[in-house]
Order: sequence, then C-alpha cells, then structure tokens
Amino acid sequence: MPARRTIAHRSVRKVKPMRPSSILCRAQEARQHAVAAGSTLSNVRGVAKLAAAAWGKEAVLAEGRERRMLRRQAMNENSMELSAESPHAEDLSFSENPDRGFSDAEMHFQ
Repeated sequence: MPARRTIAHRSVRKVKPMRPSSILCRAQEARQHAVAAGSTLSNVRGVAKLAAAAWGKEAVLAEGRERRMLRRQAMNENSMELSAESPHAEDLSFSENPDRGFSDAEMHFQ
C-alpha cells in the first residue's frame, strides 16, 4: 500500500523584513571605506569598496523609506485633526435622513 501524502496547512502571515536605518547604513558604509583604506591587500580593498557601495545604496533606500514614513505620519495626524474638527463630531444623533427628527417628534406628541 503506497504511503499517503498529506499537506500540512500552515497559517500564512505576512512577515515584515527588518529594514536597516539610514544611520546604520551610513555607519557601515564608513566602516567599509575605512577597511578599504587601511588594508594592504588588494582583494580586501576590492571587497570592502564593493561592500561600501552596497551600504551606500541601501542608505539611499532607507532614507526614502524614512521620508515616506514621516510623510505618512504627518498625513495621519492631519486627518485626525480634521476629523476632530468636523462639525458633526460632537453630535452623535446627527442623521442625513431629514424625516428622522419629525418621526421622533410625532411619537412624543401622541
């Protein structure tokens, strides 16, 4: 009898990758430049220069992410301020149905 294959169903979660900050990237870039400058071996210098370039590119990406995050936070704060200033924010009984108030009034008078 052949063995049965079963597929285990796993819950799929969206995992956010850990992204380095622009400060970390610039520090690593500087470190790799220092390694390249201080090395007497050409292969070490070459690898360190490539690593510095890669960290520099990642720093540019991180700066863009951080800029977008700050812009998004500012927009969220603005939208919260606007919703708090809404003329109907305090009036919980506000209804777009113009007949609502009249039907309530008729019940009280009968």
